[in-house]
Amino acid sequence: MNAYIAPKISGYVEHLQEQLTGAGYAGQLLVMQSTGGVMPPDYVSRRAVSVLASGPTGGVMGAAFAARRAGVADFVATDMGGTSYDVCLVRGGEPEIKTEWNWHYRYYIGLPMVDVRSVGAGGGSIAHVRQGTLLVGPQSAGSQPGPVCYGRGGDRPTVTDADLVLGYLPRAGFAGGRMTLDVDGARAAIERDVAGPLGIGVAEAAWGIARIVNANMANATRRVLSGHGVDPRELSMIAFGGNGAVHAGAIAAELGMRRTLVPKTAPGFSALGLLVADYRVDVVKAYVAPLSLVEIERLREVMNVALAEAQRDLVAPTGLADDQVKLELFVQMAYRGQNFDVSVPCPEGAGLRQEDLAGLADRFHDVHESSRGFGFRDQEPIVRGVRLIGQGYTPKPERAADLGSVVEADRARKGSRPAYFRDGFVEVPIYDGPCLAAGVEIAGPALIEEPFTVVVVGPGCTACLDERGNYDVEIAGS
Repeated sequence: MNAYIAPKISGYVEHLQEQLTGAGYAGQLLVMQSTGGVMPPDYVSRRAVSVLASGPTGGVMGAAFAARRAGVADFVATDMGGTSYDVCLVRGGEPEIKTEWNWHYRYYIGLPMVDVRSVGAGGGSIAHVRQGTLLVGPQSAGSQPGPVCYGRGGDRPTVTDADLVLGYLPRAGFAGGRMTLDVDGARAAIERDVAGPLGIGVAEAAWGIARIVNANMANATRRVLSGHGVDPRELSMIAFGGNGAVHAGAIAAELGMRRTLVPKTAPGFSALGLLVADYRVDVVKAYVAPLSLVEIERLREVMNVALAEAQRDLVAPTGLADDQVKLELFVQMAYRGQNFDVSVPCPEGAGLRQEDLAGLADRFHDVHESSRGFGFRDQEPIVRGVRLIGQGYTPKPERAADLGSVVEADRARKGSRPAYFRDGFVEVPIYDGPCLAAGVEIAGPALIEEPFTVVVVGPGCTACLDERGNYDVEIAGS
């Protein structure tokens, strides 16, 4: 796979560098990898396969950065954009990274990747009726032509059209003031393709579209969390993407979550993730033997080869000092008959001794039990290889978003409009998000308009803006 895509990636990166230089950019170009770290173009050109599925990874790293500063360690990161809904579990401030079952099209890529799962649910997801049943997605109108309300030629009703009809989105001032949305066109499309065939009103049809897409996203989140044996009620949700703030509260309520965090920078979280990501190399070397037959000298030799590779690819090109680099060694292990390895920490590093192997086995059983839900302590594990994770520190922005000066919510109110919740339309206050200061509390139902998204605060919920620029929303009834 690497041999197949490397020429394309290498050519693209080379062209990008030429264009940046021609435009006067004198800084360093860094490229995101599927492991959640960035590396210079030379490394990426050699290991082009490392950028597979790296797009959604940036958002996850941005979420981990925002959560860390908000004091949240365990959460689920959800990214609702125009075409997809991406989910990733983060525990202890670090996203789940897996080496097993990384399928792309029909190819299995046995390399570490941030475990992001995607479903076809986004603002552009098309609503339609089939045999009397309302379906939403996975087909999408994309950004071109996009939803009907964009006025770019789209003619099929989407989730964004439903959000507009339900009153969540502003007609004027959309997308930072660059667009005026066509609410009449959205209503007509929903009437033709959904309300008419079902024999219901337009508002009820739009509400049905919103409920179904929320249920689809909640079910996708459940599948991801259940695979890790995690109860969603024990986690917070960090929602980002252009549509994340609109739907996060409803998804969290359906999952029984008590808290969502919506950063002001949520619509650009993939870009933020790139800015805060560290350098990272992930080296895997094979060495296969039952634990009792491990040749300790050979295993240490494999570790030293991995360390030398990290020195070559990470330390030398970046020029980082020793205190800016962190190298961690793991031993890849499995039970007999298993296809996939578990990364077991090896703090002894290349100084591992024969007498340390018993402790390595105990750690394997512990890690396997915590990550897979079971362990067989009477079985001898098999060593499958060595993994090295090398990270190099990059500077982080001091603050991700500028805050306003208004502490009293009423002073930031800029009117109201009808918005649809479970019992129908109610008049809902609208608040000017950019002028709000840290500490302000807003009780739902409310709509907080940011330049590129709207935070929908449902009835009974409360949103508080913290000093880091995050709307901390307490979900009612969870």
